[in-house]
Amino acid sequence: MRRVLTAAMAALMAGTIGLRGDDTAARWWSHVEALANDGMEGRNTGSPGHKRAADYVAAQFKKSGLEPAGVGGYIQPVKFKTRKIVEAKSSLALVTGGKTEPLTLGEDANISVRVDPAPALEAPLVFVGYGLSIPERHINDFTGVNLKGAIVVYVSSTPKALPGPLQAHFGSAAERWKMYKAAGAIGTITIANPKSMDIPWSRSTLARLQPAMSLADAALDDAPGQQLAVTMNPAHADKLFAGSGHTFAEMLALVDGDKPVPSFALPARLKATATVERSEVESQNVAGILRGSDPRRRDEFVVVSAHLDHLGIGGAVNGDTIYNGAMDNASGIAAILEVAASLHETHATPARSILFVAVTGEEKGELGSRYFAAHPTVPRASIVADVNTDMFLPLFPLKMLMVLGLDESDLGGDIRATAKAVGVTVQADPEPQRNRFVRSDQYSFVKVGIPALAMKVGYDVNTPQAAIAAKWTAERYHAPSDDLNQPIDRSAAGKYVEVVRDLAVRIANRTDRPKWNETSFFKRFAGGGTH
Repeated sequence: MRRVLTAAMAALMAGTIGLRGDDTAARWWSHVEALANDGMEGRNTGSPGHKRAADYVAAQFKKSGLEPAGVGGYIQPVKFKTRKIVEAKSSLALVTGGKTEPLTLGEDANISVRVDPAPALEAPLVFVGYGLSIPERHINDFTGVNLKGAIVVYVSSTPKALPGPLQAHFGSAAERWKMYKAAGAIGTITIANPKSMDIPWSRSTLARLQPAMSLADAALDDAPGQQLAVTMNPAHADKLFAGSGHTFAEMLALVDGDKPVPSFALPARLKATATVERSEVESQNVAGILRGSDPRRRDEFVVVSAHLDHLGIGGAVNGDTIYNGAMDNASGIAAILEVAASLHETHATPARSILFVAVTGEEKGELGSRYFAAHPTVPRASIVADVNTDMFLPLFPLKMLMVLGLDESDLGGDIRATAKAVGVTVQADPEPQRNRFVRSDQYSFVKVGIPALAMKVGYDVNTPQAAIAAKWTAERYHAPSDDLNQPIDRSAAGKYVEVVRDLAVRIANRTDRPKWNETSFFKRFAGGGTH
């Protein structure tokens, strides 16, 4: 009896035994309720609602005994530049042979203000298919076309020959702009592949009048020199191809068939005017440390992250204007709060320190985590790994984990072992065309060379679980209906929290630092360099 008790106490101290699953789930949901009620007004970056949410997280960190790891407390302030399009004083038009065809903003196309647009410009249009130039992969969609002074038109898909994480990496706006700028382009028109759109145009266009943001730190500008960024409604994309001898449907069939897509100059030129209201706001990252117990490793850190912000108040859907963001991502913040509470209550003593970070600005382009990765509140070289939680969707029992970055570092072995211990299998992203790898905050850590994972409740394609997830995405993702009145499998949430906790402790207790796999493309960023 004594030996059993001693083993149990050892496990408790290591953080591998927590509260009962139903208690964990109940407390997880209480945090979701606190963060996603209407009083938080959707937690938009820089808003009073976001500040209230950040104060709530800081109070929970303090309650869980975490050391403050912000700037003079738990908060790390982050400054942003904001831009809002004045649509009545802005325009897009196609000019062909002296004839001008206006494009209707909101219906045909939108001017993105994530890039600070030039007040006025007119430039030729060049279609470049997938829009990629990756010499080491023998991909060059720019062959035979001149992009100097042009606006690049591309389908936001990538060849399936690229591994999933590389599809996402090279398909990201920042990586694309590096290619286009090097070729002399001045702007972009993005056409989404309708088959991989998470949000239909009719809903996504509602956000066009919301302020967009960039970090005030000019060194972290992802689009230097870009004068215009336009998103085109796929249903109206043939307006761009008129007179070219090609149709968008023809190009899309090649993309969907994973076949080579031609590049060619389009007959039209784009004429654009943009009037923008500019301002500045400050928002909050929140950080706290569970200090490690090993004298040699306590100054190394395992980051456990999730984003706190959502979309705030926006266009009405079924009469509701508050985008509560219950699953995106109050659920993830609630998970890391419960991990911290569980470790505190079980007096866990991991060897390394665990650094909990709630980041802002994810919905604006992962800006809060990008800022934290560039300006961490601990020495960056001391951060050994990041475990990120974003919209993990506990919609059905947790039997499988979808792990982003599974095969990029030896953290893959840690999550496989952690999941196996609770009877859960793991999978890489089954839908790489959705570019999840670069759409969550772990990517900010990857880009500075820190091994990272993000995890969601997984499913096999063409299963009832996949259909449930697809229905949620179509109906609730970035919609007011991602609120507190939706069906959630709380047992899945409780189990997920336990996996995150046990994974963080396992990494913290490793005798060696996590390392990139030799075959990983992202190994080149190790040492803190940027791509």
